[in-house]
Amino acid sequence: MNSEIFSPPQRILMGPGPSCVHPRVYRALSAPIVGHLDPAFLAIMDRLQAMLRSVFQTRNRLTLCLSGTGSAGMEAALANVIEPGDTALIGVNGVFGTRLADIVERVGGRLARLERPWGEVFSLEEVKAALDRDPSIKVVALVHAETSTGAHQPLAEIGKLCREREKLLVADAVTSLGGAEFKFDDWLFDVCYSGKQMCLCGQPGLAPITFSDRAVEKLRARKRKPPSWYLDLNLIDSYWTESERAYHHTAPISMNYALHEALALVLEEGLEKRFERHRLNSRALVSGLEALGFRMFAQEGRRLPMLNAVWIPGGIADAAVRQRLLQEYNLEIGGGLAAFAGKIWRIGLMGESSRRENVIFFLSALEGILWDVGAIRSIGAGVEAAASVYSGKSGSGSSAGSGGTVVSR
Repeated sequence: MNSEIFSPPQRILMGPGPSCVHPRVYRALSAPIVGHLDPAFLAIMDRLQAMLRSVFQTRNRLTLCLSGTGSAGMEAALANVIEPGDTALIGVNGVFGTRLADIVERVGGRLARLERPWGEVFSLEEVKAALDRDPSIKVVALVHAETSTGAHQPLAEIGKLCREREKLLVADAVTSLGGAEFKFDDWLFDVCYSGKQMCLCGQPGLAPITFSDRAVEKLRARKRKPPSWYLDLNLIDSYWTESERAYHHTAPISMNYALHEALALVLEEGLEKRFERHRLNSRALVSGLEALGFRMFAQEGRRLPMLNAVWIPGGIADAAVRQRLLQEYNLEIGGGLAAFAGKIWRIGLMGESSRRENVIFFLSALEGILWDVGAIRSIGAGVEAAASVYSGKSGSGSSAGSGGTVVSR
């Protein structure tokens, strides 16, 4: 028998998730286990709900975390508000919009598909026109932060439109919650789900989710039970409701400890300060990349601060660069998906990973690799441009001369 102890490397996680984890969250994960109906754990559940309401910026009673990843949140969101035959309008402009569309059909809904090229977002006028074309639409689902492209979807005005038309609005905030402005109540959402491993800086395995009173009414009025027993929010809500505590499943105790500590860190920092930290680090990163001659992928003015997608210039070997970053610098970034595999990098600045030292370290490492393979003629332009943003001497954009520009070969 092999008794060797597994000791994973310590990476700087700057990919599309998971992100780095704060030491306090690691310590919480190692706290003693109690039963899932122990009064001490039930008290943590109550506190988790209160903190999640603060982060979602909602007063929704049905606010909890599902035992599963962000994809479980996605499936639960649609499986609970869509009944067989219901029409759902899904915005597809990346991998996760595509998954939403797939789930609609799996739960027996009728799919109305609204499409944009990857990297772009949907306008209010496009959504309005789609609702005009098909009055039978009951649910609209859009990805607030499309992790596959770095696109940042505006939702406030779409929320007003959906409320006026009496449609339920579902938002995917897996990547954005805790890292970008998100006002559930003010923006008139009905369902939103997220993940623990992105800007909330926890380990993968829990999916925060919240339902408006309108969405709860839809859930309670279903003619048929949701297709998934495990993700049936009528059942899960009973476990999370203080007056009921009906057994549903054995909750992952330690993961909830960790989420409790992660949310405490978010609220201690303050949402506005946290959002500004993500914006600042993204500006510095983008400035450094542009100084090296890179072009950003997502639609200008609609780019996520926590997930920065960038075109890979011709002559640069995608996998080879990412492999060297991992092996030589213990630093992870992500590659592109589907048709954009090998064409873009996805650089994450989420939660604990969104730090000035990580931005400078990544740019320095990237410059070293690019210089080594002959893709740039000198070193320093990227780091200098990022440092200028931090010092307040430069807002954004390239500050490089010809020596820092990527040479396409």
